[in-house]
Amino acid sequence: MRLYALLVMLCTACAPSPTRATTPTPAAQVPPGALDPRLTTLAYAYPVRTVEVASQQQRLEMAYIDAPATGAANGKTVLLLHGKNFSAGYWARTIVALTAAGFRVIAPDQIGFGKSAKPACYQFSFEALADNTRQLLEHAGVGSVIVVGHSMGGMLAIRFALMYGTRVEKLALVNPIGLEDWRAKGVPPATVDELLATELAATPESIRAYMQQAYFAGQWKPAYDELVTILAGWTKHPRYREVAWNAALTSDMVFTQPVVHELSRLAVPTLLVIGERDRTAIGKQRASAAVAATLGDYAALGRAAAQAIPNAKLVALPGVGHLPQVEAWEAYIDALLAFVRPS
Repeated sequence: MRLYALLVMLCTACAPSPTRATTPTPAAQVPPGALDPRLTTLAYAYPVRTVEVASQQQRLEMAYIDAPATGAANGKTVLLLHGKNFSAGYWARTIVALTAAGFRVIAPDQIGFGKSAKPACYQFSFEALADNTRQLLEHAGVGSVIVVGHSMGGMLAIRFALMYGTRVEKLALVNPIGLEDWRAKGVPPATVDELLATELAATPESIRAYMQQAYFAGQWKPAYDELVTILAGWTKHPRYREVAWNAALTSDMVFTQPVVHELSRLAVPTLLVIGERDRTAIGKQRASAAVAATLGDYAALGRAAAQAIPNAKLVALPGVGHLPQVEAWEAYIDALLAFVRPS
């Protein structure tokens, strides 16, 4: 009983009360361009709503975009799942195209990301994020969905489809990470403390340099600047550690919870849009040169995934990197609309 009481006290101390507001940082202490953990001073292109989800003995506020059809409504809803370095806001152009085609679109900020809660204590898992997303859809009165996931959102989309297959009509994966098991291929693990130290060392300059090299093959265009805004703004804020801690925990989730071994279990029509120049591989910087050279070959990974997933279609984009929706908009949106439109 004493041990039980101690565990209850520890969990209570760890889990913040949903009604307890965080003391705002005085404006005088916030540098220009800094963004607080909930992005309260940053507007997305679409209005943002919130819902409280119940998860791990907490009630956590989850932000999301719910955009109605602007063209002739077809009664279908598309769920957009963002990547780890992104938020619901970067889907704006995709939302415009989908709503014009008659779809309702829901784009959440997952817990730990964007405008959603940044909990001090949370066991991040794709199962937990999928369940939070289910709660959001039920709150919004949505039954079945067409799921589109990019990057880490692709891993979440796969997990969501495996958990709630009867709710998923179709599944579209845009350069999803997780098409290989990095640890099984020889990438050394990292502790959460080590991952936190990496996040805390990030600067606006290092974030842009990473994106320039990893996403755009060393090139940079003004249109890419908005991809840096949120991550860079967070690093400037006095409360950046809250964001960095959640980022470390989600990095651990991505590395330790592979989905590639379950691709054959997917039972819904699936589209893979793969920029073949992409070389994203989590933890690659920790691997030996020999191991690193084998990782992130998206041309091969895309083909293997298409063969493993029943009823899958592959759209390969040579010379395109991790963000086809930015780098090859026409090819990306043509493939996506052709797939999601009712037949």
